[in-house]
Amino acid sequence: MSPKKLFEFIDDWYGTRYCMGGTTKRCIDCSAFVQSLFSAIYDVTLPRTSKTQYTASSRISTTELKEGDLLFFHTRRNRRGVTHVGIYLQNNKFVHASSSGGVKISDMYDPYYVQHLIGAGRVSK
Repeated sequence: MSPKKLFEFIDDWYGTRYCMGGTTKRCIDCSAFVQSLFSAIYDVTLPRTSKTQYTASSRISTTELKEGDLLFFHTRRNRRGVTHVGIYLQNNKFVHASSSGGVKISDMYDPYYVQHLIGAGRVSK
């Protein structure tokens, strides 16, 4: 897979509005974005929710991150466990569909994400 194809995919979706349960360019949620990217870029079918994507991936250390690995977060006060997922790119950056900005690239060491990070996972491609 070429990095160019990955970043073209991201560019095509960049800024798409977030909505819970969304699966289209009109609006999308985090796990649907991850699912779409994995299908288009890696030809891998992932489960639909961030919790099931967590279960479908193998735990890795954040010191082992490679492009395409998943980052899992707990971002909701009233729900337990994994509630958000993004895809690691490089240089501590990850792409995700955020409720506060839609599809965007963030830094995993931003204090908010550090506080909410549950772990990282790798999917066989």
